[in-house]
Amino acid sequence: MNVASVLYQTTYGAIAAAGFGVLFNVGFRVLPWCAVSGAGALAVRSCCLEWGWNLEGASFAAALTVGAAVQLLRRYLDISDDVFEAIGCIPMVPGSFAAKAIIGLFALTTSAVVNETETLVTGAQYTLRVMFTTGAIGTGLVIPTLLLRMRAAR
Repeated sequence: MNVASVLYQTTYGAIAAAGFGVLFNVGFRVLPWCAVSGAGALAVRSCCLEWGWNLEGASFAAALTVGAAVQLLRRYLDISDDVFEAIGCIPMVPGSFAAKAIIGLFALTTSAVVNETETLVTGAQYTLRVMFTTGAIGTGLVIPTLLLRMRAAR
C-alpha cells in the first residue's frame, strides 16, 4: 500500500471537509470534528482503492465507516450527527467525473460532432459512475443510522 498517497488523501480530505464546514456555517467549535470526519472518509476510501476496489465500492465503505462512527459518537458529542456525516462525505463526491459527463453530453449538442457514438458512450459512462458513487455514499450513510436507531428504539 502506498502510505504517502493515503496520507495525502487524508490530509486534503480533512482540509476540504473543514472548508465545507465553513461554507455551511457550522461554528468554530465543530470544525475540527468536520475535519476528522472528512479525513476518516478519505482515508478509508483511499485504502480501499489501494486494495483494488472500484470507486463506488470504496466510497460505500468509507461512507458506511463514517456513518457508523458518527452514530456511535453522537452520544458523547453535543453536535448534530447529520452535519458530520454530510460534511465528511462531501469531499468524496466525484466532481471530475461529473464535469467530464456534462462536457461529454454538451459536446453532443454541437453541430459538428466527430465521434457521436464514442462521445455518447463516454458521457453515459461518466454519468453512471457519478450516479452510482453518489448513491453508494448516500446508502453508506443511511445504513448505520437506520440500524442503530432501530436498535435504540427497542
